[in-house]
Amino acid sequence: MYDYDLLVVGSANADLVVRVERRPAAGETVLGSDLVVHPGGKGANQAVAAARLGARTALLARVGDDGHGELLLRSQRAAGVDTAGVLAGGAPTGVALITVDPSGDNSIVVSPGANARLTPEDVRAASGLLGSSRVVSAQLEIPLETVVEVVRNLPSGTRFVLNPSPPRPLPAELLAACDPLIVNEHEARVIAGGEPDGSPEDRAAALLALGPRSVVVTLGAQGALVATGETMTRVPSVKVDAVDTTGAGDAFTAALAWRLGTGSPLPEAAAFAARVGAAAVTRPGAQESYPTAAEVGAL
Repeated sequence: MYDYDLLVVGSANADLVVRVERRPAAGETVLGSDLVVHPGGKGANQAVAAARLGARTALLARVGDDGHGELLLRSQRAAGVDTAGVLAGGAPTGVALITVDPSGDNSIVVSPGANARLTPEDVRAASGLLGSSRVVSAQLEIPLETVVEVVRNLPSGTRFVLNPSPPRPLPAELLAACDPLIVNEHEARVIAGGEPDGSPEDRAAALLALGPRSVVVTLGAQGALVATGETMTRVPSVKVDAVDTTGAGDAFTAALAWRLGTGSPLPEAAAFAARVGAAAVTRPGAQESYPTAAEVGAL
């Protein structure tokens, strides 16, 4: 019996958001809206998204002993996430500087702060959390060696999901554990290489050749492509009016990881995750935008 449907190992940031009419060119200054501070970070986002959907969720992360860290802890607890694995201190809480244009598209610069201090030793010390979780999800806003340590300490039967963002070359040991590897088209290009105009199917095939057990390529408003060794399946999204895409990929990953843990086949889990991601972009912010299961069902 697992205590948690999903353990998220990853980053926790304060998102500092400014809306702009257009993003500045090199050397240019543009005026924006008032600054708004939201709880964010890919790991913290995924944990909140899963908990909002009803998953029993825990987070292993590191924040600073500061106001931003308190903001993040409050947000996790309000969503119902178990924060026993959230460590404090060692550096200021990570910060993401985000600009959002009128179409809802965003540009992000991340200062990792305490996220860079989440170590392999922290993972080994959290063996109880790993052993109590049906699915473990990770990203790359924490040190790569820490993510590799998660794989090395996965109990038998626990499924591992990786969203390699920000993208970078990945060791074979990590790729072999991914079931699935979840990437957007930019991340797929970086990790798999190849020509910029390659199709999602081409990229998925190239990624599978690197060793993951399955691959999901997210395609924004076009849904997602699910690829295994045997099949490739296009999964449609739901048409919505996008307000802010910040954190939508994290909502997708969390929803997919949770549904896999409940026994859903990968294409079915991806179809549900696409609806969750679509719901998330209809509201501003990241964690504040994440829907409940009832809201997803209403789409």
